[in-house]
Amino acid sequence: MFESSGAAATAAVVLDAEPAVDDRQQVIRDLQARIRGMQRNRLDTRAIPTHPALADLLPGGALAAGGRYQVAGSTTLALALLQGPSAAGAWCAVVGVPDLGVEAAAGLGIDLERLVLVPHPGDQWMAVVSALVDVVSVVLVRPPVRDGRSRVPEAAAGRLAARLRQREAVLVALGEWPQADAALTVGDSAWSGVGTGFGHLVARQVTVSSVSASWAGRAKARRLWLPDAEQRVSPVERRGPVEPRVREVVRLHASG
Repeated sequence: MFESSGAAATAAVVLDAEPAVDDRQQVIRDLQARIRGMQRNRLDTRAIPTHPALADLLPGGALAAGGRYQVAGSTTLALALLQGPSAAGAWCAVVGVPDLGVEAAAGLGIDLERLVLVPHPGDQWMAVVSALVDVVSVVLVRPPVRDGRSRVPEAAAGRLAARLRQREAVLVALGEWPQADAALTVGDSAWSGVGTGFGHLVARQVTVSSVSASWAGRAKARRLWLPDAEQRVSPVERRGPVEPRVREVVRLHASG
């Protein structure tokens, strides 16, 4: 019921796509037993350090045990939030992201030996997330999109919030999530690495904005490389004028 996702993710645990409901429940039970029998899945603190470049964008400078966070505009940004917990020895899970690049996840510093992938949770995605919360520290989920927006039932989200607090786990949502502790959004993007008709896109500068009730509705923003030339997330030390070649890339993307 488990399989590798390829050479780049030989250690990652992958839940088979679209099993029947009864089979899925058995797979979840097997998954829980497998993780419990391996390394620890919890961290010994209620403040869970995340990627250093993102600390200023989170209340308290870290992920809070029991917290819920939403990310718009970047899977890489969402994965970066998992980097700190994973590096500290916690198990993480990614649900509903079939196009996830495990090589990119590994490049960001996520330990594939403690990563669970559920690419196709189907209609039972909330039940899958709830089950994973029992055994991992951080769950990244992409809720289903209906009518152009991710629709998460308020009642189900409330029950999951209680479970997160009880288990001291963290939820990161790619898309809208009710009553998130912080909402991170990527904007003002500029790629670099392309010359006049030649070269490859190698790095991207973005502005990441964060809004939280802890800040009385005010927003914080940071300029980040997402990723930099070494495919890592890092702060932009100083925001200077955008290079001409970057402007050209932006113009081409806008017209395309």
